[in-house]
Amino acid sequence: MRLAVVTTHPIQYNAPWFRLLAQTGKLDVRVFYTWEASKNNEKYDPGFKRVIGWDIPLLDGYDHVFVKNVASQQGSHHFKGIDNPTLIQEIKDWKAEAVLIIGWAYKSHLACLRYFKGKIPVLFRGDSTLLDEKAGLKKYLRRLALTYVYRHIDYALYVGENNKQYFKAHGIKTNQLVYAPHAIDNTRFIDTDGSYANEAYKLREKMGIAVDDFVVLFAGKLEEKKNPAFLMQLAAQLKGDKMRFVIVGNGELETSLKESAQNDNRIVFLDFQNQKIMPVIYNMADVFILPSIGPNETWGLALNEAMACGRPVIATNKVGGAIDLIKENGIIISPDEIGKAVSYITKLRTDKSFFTESKSASINRIQGFSFDVIVDNIIQLTDRIKQERK
Repeated sequence: MRLAVVTTHPIQYNAPWFRLLAQTGKLDVRVFYTWEASKNNEKYDPGFKRVIGWDIPLLDGYDHVFVKNVASQQGSHHFKGIDNPTLIQEIKDWKAEAVLIIGWAYKSHLACLRYFKGKIPVLFRGDSTLLDEKAGLKKYLRRLALTYVYRHIDYALYVGENNKQYFKAHGIKTNQLVYAPHAIDNTRFIDTDGSYANEAYKLREKMGIAVDDFVVLFAGKLEEKKNPAFLMQLAAQLKGDKMRFVIVGNGELETSLKESAQNDNRIVFLDFQNQKIMPVIYNMADVFILPSIGPNETWGLALNEAMACGRPVIATNKVGGAIDLIKENGIIISPDEIGKAVSYITKLRTDKSFFTESKSASINRIQGFSFDVIVDNIIQLTDRIKQERK
């Protein structure tokens, strides 16, 4: 089967499973990238407030094209930023037998959904949730609009439980749902030979963090929805010289956060760190926290990364993936449950066996969230489609 994949731009969380899908030899895959300017790799990220260029290969090992984009302001941050007049014809010319569209809220992607429905099987992958939905007229109207959108798909590849409930709320039936979890390259993050731990030790030493200091880590965009100021609240309650709070990233809150932390030298800031060094960053920490308040924290892939590095994790119930990822390897709190977070961190610090068990639990749990699971389930779905055609 010839499977066309439509997505905006190359990212480190999708490119590896595109490659793996192509390498199975069971599907002929071509990825159609619709944000044409992203082929240069480096692009301005409004969340990080800086130009980002990933330092790992994202275009190797699979067939792909960048489709002409005529938008005056290209980008995945608004509906009209993805406008590809030739996209549908290019997919037809390639003779696609099924199409997988990632994200619908772009002019060209929505047009693809509408055009190909009823012609070839339309697969869709998104990660929206109902976590930030508020009662009222807007909710009713949005439900109507989204139900209309999802009438144009045959199968929804859901990433986790919250995403599954979202699809069901908008008319997707159980037999249309296929599990395709959000995943990272677990093998790249797991410290198989101890090299990451060794580099992390050196980094801690360089930053003035002692071997027996306990490090609480946040890594991500310094923006309101991710609530990095929560670490300031933790620092205020977790007294003592042996505590350290490391905030990694850049963004709109950077200046205000640094001003708030200027009287506490236990709080350390690092600029945005690229992919190759992130396993070292996670290994430098003892616990990772994602204290998001939303809206639209649909998954939280930093949790996957931290877990693959064997870190216990803390996340709020506003993080879409928390319910799937966090069991005995961490805790889920509400955004205002500072006391619960303090108690958990204190237990990790003081109970060595609990700390060790929590670290192992993260590594064990993350095995179920892998690119292999995504690829296996897509292959099973396409086999099912072929059988139904007979």
